[in-house]
Amino acid sequence: MTTPLFTPRLNAARARLEAFAPLAGRHYAAERNRDSGPERRDNVSLLSPYIRHRALAEHEVLAAVLQHHTPETAEKFIQEVFWRTYWKGWLQMRPQVWRSFLDECAAQRERLEHEPGLRAAVTAAEQGRTGVEGFDDWAHELVQTGYLHNHARMWFASIWIFTLQLPWTLGADFFLRHLLDADPATNTLGWRWVAGIQTPGKTYRADADNIARFSNHRFRPSGLARETHPLPAEAPPSPAPLSAPRDLPAGEPVLLLLHGDDLCGDAVLPAATRVAAVRVAAGGHTQHPWPFGAPAAEWVTCLAADAADHARHTRQCPSGVLPGLDAAALRQACVEMDLRVVATPEAPVGPVADGLERVARELAAEGIELVPLRRRWDALAWPHATHGFFRFKRQIPELLAANGLL
Repeated sequence: MTTPLFTPRLNAARARLEAFAPLAGRHYAAERNRDSGPERRDNVSLLSPYIRHRALAEHEVLAAVLQHHTPETAEKFIQEVFWRTYWKGWLQMRPQVWRSFLDECAAQRERLEHEPGLRAAVTAAEQGRTGVEGFDDWAHELVQTGYLHNHARMWFASIWIFTLQLPWTLGADFFLRHLLDADPATNTLGWRWVAGIQTPGKTYRADADNIARFSNHRFRPSGLARETHPLPAEAPPSPAPLSAPRDLPAGEPVLLLLHGDDLCGDAVLPAATRVAAVRVAAGGHTQHPWPFGAPAAEWVTCLAADAADHARHTRQCPSGVLPGLDAAALRQACVEMDLRVVATPEAPVGPVADGLERVARELAAEGIELVPLRRRWDALAWPHATHGFFRFKRQIPELLAANGLL
């Protein structure tokens, strides 16, 4: 899959950031909620796929924006960047929510095998054949471009759940397979929020007048659900303590392993670390496959190859791309260079983190230590994601200062 919206190159990400940064203040605040169609995206940043895979780091994005704006002027955009951080921190302290999503999604897929009516309804929704104005257009746009405006995502999820009455986990899975910026936290928790699970008792109801207003009157669907009752579910669990950050063994040369959750993660290394080689994993472990869909997999593979080229030039050491998190390939590289440590950016809860845990066990059996390193950005922000975002956002000025952005 190729898309004109998102070139899978690091220099394309930085060029887009440079072009958008001057617009991240009042223009963004005033226009960001409008979905004027796939040909008119100058009111949003279109940076989310790059940030999701950390081809651009959050710190880098906000540093560029704050060169042009005060924190007050760019407040709305700054909050949008921190929303993704907040969701990751929230899920990091509640990993069972991700496991529950996977289990329920598997159960709903099993239903598709035995319930032709449900299977036909889900297929029609994914192919944009429901007859619901707007919804069908967004389904086509998602598949064709790997992107949807945030407002359209909310409308789409609400119509999927409450008007079409389809299982929310299958809708979230549809997004995971096609959105280039979908991650386990943002995608899962966003769908839970629309369904009234994430914030118990509070759903998001798609409204025809709201859709018309913010789609520039392109759509005014009829027949939408007038009542949106929260889906039955257990209350969100209490947060568990975060694991302690890891450190590298002192003085050891390392193989740096980058992955789809952090493609420019060499920033996690202490300054004096000697990097003997770099490997970039474009996918997950065979036991934890990722990306979930072919379009996203193709895009991430191209971005991973570009990240490997970038690492080769900046680190002046051998680099290469692995199809996935392959312990045998990593072991071979370590043996060839007499290395005993693989350093990697920590992956948040999800399939990449699960794959890294398995690789760590497999390498440990060979006397090789895999050390996940937490980014300073995450280490500072995640502990504040204990409750809702509005409590979390009170910490944003302190987090900006702690990251040297004020």
